[in-house]
Amino acid sequence: MKTSRLEAFTDGVMAVALTIMVMDLKAPEDTSWPALLALWPVALSYLLSFVYVGIYWNNHHHLMLVSERIRGITLWCNLLLLFWITLIPFATSWMSKHEFASVPVALYGIVLLMAALSFFLLQYEIIRVNGSNSALSKAVGRDIKGRWSVGLYVVALIVSAWAPWFSCLCYAVVACIWFIPDRRFEKVGGMG
Repeated sequence: MKTSRLEAFTDGVMAVALTIMVMDLKAPEDTSWPALLALWPVALSYLLSFVYVGIYWNNHHHLMLVSERIRGITLWCNLLLLFWITLIPFATSWMSKHEFASVPVALYGIVLLMAALSFFLLQYEIIRVNGSNSALSKAVGRDIKGRWSVGLYVVALIVSAWAPWFSCLCYAVVACIWFIPDRRFEKVGGMG
């Protein structure tokens, strides 16, 4: 099975997720700078979540670029990833409306952790289909970035009850780790 339909569907779902998130950005009733600045929780949450969806879109593109074939189970793994990505707007909204309170910050972390684990599952499934000598297998290697990311999510979840600001810092660090496109995929995919 070719990857083109999977890519197109995923692109569409991620675009919808981004569109839903931006709907939470409401213009202030007042025309003053303080009224605009009062929206900082919504704007900051939106920015972080926009970057996250962008990172997943970018990495999904790289994943498909080096995948020669997929199968039915791959489609289900991809749907699982999309399920968690489509929950990002909800978690973002709840977190921003309650100005980074513990439980919404923890839910946001759970969604991010589950999206990361779903991406690992999708990656593993594609490696199984394409073989341990495939371009994807070579690109992933030991996946230090991925393991560090999961570790930071777990730390963030553990401390979210008493230090939600630290949890948010962990989420931002993970986003920074992945913000620069992964050179491993660019090398094997002929992009770099």
